[in-house]
Amino acid sequence: MKTTLKTALGFGLVAFAQGSIAQQESSLQLDTDAITVSGLSSGGFMATQFHLANSDKVTGAAMLASGPYYCAQNDIAVALGQCVDKVNSPLDVKALSAQAKSWEESGKIPPLANLKDDKVWLLHGTADTRVNSAVSDALYQQYQQWVPAEQLTYVNDKPFSHVFPTVDAGGSCLDSASPYIGKCEYDAAGELLTALLGELNTPDDVLEGEVISFDQQEIAGDDASTLADKGYAYIPASCSNGEACRVHVSFHGCNQYAQAVDMAYIEQTGLNRWADDNQLVVIYPQTRKSLIMPMNPQGCWDWWGYTSDAYATSEGPQIKAVNAFIDFLATR
Repeated sequence: MKTTLKTALGFGLVAFAQGSIAQQESSLQLDTDAITVSGLSSGGFMATQFHLANSDKVTGAAMLASGPYYCAQNDIAVALGQCVDKVNSPLDVKALSAQAKSWEESGKIPPLANLKDDKVWLLHGTADTRVNSAVSDALYQQYQQWVPAEQLTYVNDKPFSHVFPTVDAGGSCLDSASPYIGKCEYDAAGELLTALLGELNTPDDVLEGEVISFDQQEIAGDDASTLADKGYAYIPASCSNGEACRVHVSFHGCNQYAQAVDMAYIEQTGLNRWADDNQLVVIYPQTRKSLIMPMNPQGCWDWWGYTSDAYATSEGPQIKAVNAFIDFLATR
């Protein structure tokens, strides 16, 4: 059973305020033992990996257009042939889950029994041609082994393409094009946060918080070598003013990192709107593209092993880096 530990801490951040950058000293009181995560596409794969690698402190996960844990099996060829737009042979969910069990037994991830108390929310659009429905179905089947049915939601009947669905932000809901945020008349941010956190305050249309940036390289060192220089977080005014706040980590998809889409993913998904009125800090870690080894030309999160054989475990470099970012916001 997960415990709750709140700590009031101080830190220096680079803040974006009214279009200018200013140095600010703030104090946050964050609950870092009840974290929730979400992600689209490669970010969804990463959210699942982060969930299992930190199940002692992650209490809920939401994945959009994603697939099962260890789907790629540390092989880019398997990733492309089995886990994205095509499934050349049926996915062996039992074998993939057996790998998770093996890593549990060897101490590379926490006990899978931690998942039984968690909330999980999944989405796959019927018009999504980037990720095969069988891939998302396999993720649902996998979580059915770990999470009680009443705590598991699978939305798979909406006519969405490969986008993060919003009420009115982004491009066409039927066009899987940059920045992969779609006007779908559907508030995915509100749906997933409510599923993971329970009843929330209905947000208004005025954001009183701010987006801040932090130095991913300085904070996480070598573990951030495949990440961008800057990461971002949305800090509600209530959190800046010392109220106790929860933490949500949102992982962007391929070609959705800030250098590719500017602040679109950070500002347009609707997560900040809900966070602002519900004492929730949202962290947006950032990847970068790489045309040299390790190759990552679309700036995807590592769900096939380009950083390390341990990429999907607690020792995965990107997983360790994101944990460092959380600690940065919630430690001296």
